[in-house]
Amino acid sequence: MNLVSIRLITDDIQRMVAFYQHLTGTEAAWSTPDFAEFVTPAGTLALGTTRTVALFAPNSAHPADNRTAIIEFLVPDVDAAYTRLHETLTDFVNEPTTMPWGNRSLLLRDPDGNLINLFTPITAQAVAKFARVAASSTQRSIQ
Repeated sequence: MNLVSIRLITDDIQRMVAFYQHLTGTEAAWSTPDFAEFVTPAGTLALGTTRTVALFAPNSAHPADNRTAIIEFLVPDVDAAYTRLHETLTDFVNEPTTMPWGNRSLLLRDPDGNLINLFTPITAQAVAKFARVAASSTQRSIQ
């Protein structure tokens, strides 16, 4: 089994896509007006409108209703990301903070309230761990 993507359901896909384009610095790949993706070597963040929910099972997912998951993005410099984003975004949960497990992390919320963690490994152990993750992701994308 291989985790391929995380999908968020939203009532306002244009707003969510604009947010994630600004956050990640990448353009969304649109499949339909109701579905867009941000593809990374490690996996895909997909955004779908509430109209797509009925294709699976009506009322099985609700937009802006998540309070349990954190979407995490590995970034080269979390402090630089905070400086860049602080000028245009307002829904920060914290400022960059060094965590006990060796990452420097920044929590913020997307327009639907989903938590996002931008982080940079800073201890030798965390750097080594995420170097292996990056190498593994690169290897999978080559195959």
